[in-house]
Amino acid sequence: MAGDSIAVRDTSWSRSAIAASPYQVTPWLAILTCGLTPAYVIRWHIWFYPTTLLEVMIGLTIVAFLVETWRSGERLAWRSPYTVPGLLFLLAGLIGVVVSPLHVQAAGLWRAYILEPLAFFFVLGTVIRSSKAAYLLLAGLGLGGLAAGLSNSFVVVEAMRHHVLHLTVRPPVVIYNTANAIALFLVPLIAVAGAVVLYASNRRLRLGALAFAALAVLSVLLSFSRGGYMALAAVGIGLALSHRWRWGLIPAVLVVGAALTQVPPIEHRLVADLNLSDPANSFVLRIKLWQASVHMLAQHPLFGAGMSAFPVVVQPYARGLLTAQQLVMYPHNLILNFWTETGLLGLAAFLWLLVQAFRVSFQGWRGFRGEWRPLYLGVLLAMVAVVVHGMVDVPYWKNDLSVEFWTLLAITWVGLRCGLGDAPSQGFSRASS
Repeated sequence: MAGDSIAVRDTSWSRSAIAASPYQVTPWLAILTCGLTPAYVIRWHIWFYPTTLLEVMIGLTIVAFLVETWRSGERLAWRSPYTVPGLLFLLAGLIGVVVSPLHVQAAGLWRAYILEPLAFFFVLGTVIRSSKAAYLLLAGLGLGGLAAGLSNSFVVVEAMRHHVLHLTVRPPVVIYNTANAIALFLVPLIAVAGAVVLYASNRRLRLGALAFAALAVLSVLLSFSRGGYMALAAVGIGLALSHRWRWGLIPAVLVVGAALTQVPPIEHRLVADLNLSDPANSFVLRIKLWQASVHMLAQHPLFGAGMSAFPVVVQPYARGLLTAQQLVMYPHNLILNFWTETGLLGLAAFLWLLVQAFRVSFQGWRGFRGEWRPLYLGVLLAMVAVVVHGMVDVPYWKNDLSVEFWTLLAITWVGLRCGLGDAPSQGFSRASS
């Protein structure tokens, strides 16, 4: 499958997404789980076991899947372009638990950020069997993201109205711990929505995606996330490059982006990072954080710091660079994040996953027809957003972000399976280019 040329026509949109499947409950639980991705902030303990609402929903989805698989006699779909690097990533995380000085916390993060999202990925690969079901999954992610984004936007607008918005410090935030989390979650979904707006043949899909994109872009702008702005710009340029009117659209994207930088709150936020003498300058702090991380990795190159242990292990290497209050959970750089948490094996596995995601998405964009095609371009640009924002932030190591990442990969896999005959097809057939 890796080298296959894909040319598939999608005729499944007019059919029921789930009615013909032996899985009647699991897909709906999966969609609801996607809608509740921000609900990881709702936490409690079952005796000594810490859990979240999102984790409970993933667990219920997996239980329903096991029951329906047993009753139907269906086989688990496990062969995918992501299986081998995914299992290596799982192993690297487990090694990170072992080498970590904080075993309990490390095990919790391994479970929440690697094991459960990967299990969810395999469930989706088996039970999602049409483009309509894939769009419903994305709608769940989108509704969850808007719940967080619009709530945050309301708080920001209220702060503006009462003249208490101070962008030299952290912007106000609700639900999440940091406003950057809004952009980290929404920009990959904006990429998918933008591709649907440009290329979907279904009018209702285009209108729904346009409404989501407008609200999501507003939420990202009001998050005042500089990394989010970079990722949003990359997505906009990528969408323009994909279109036949690219030479007119690219200047338009650049003009709109330049105009937005002149909006007073956004301009103030951006100018703050140009003042390198400001002790609160986040870019300067990141450079110091990266320096400390590189010094630490020079002494721990193979396994890094171990899962959940970066703030503890890096302390001796951060002296003279950062105060104890400035040390954060991760180095805020895509490469360093995975290297410190899961060592070189985990870093290599994740980079392999990204390469596969780019390859599969590009092939799907070039070869599929119908409503699958914009999804492949959307996921391709979503991975661009992950990489761009990941240069200065943490685009994976969070409950909702890890589930979103593996759900997007699952959608590209489902399209291949449905279209190329590795699973019961829901209206797909081979077609010549």
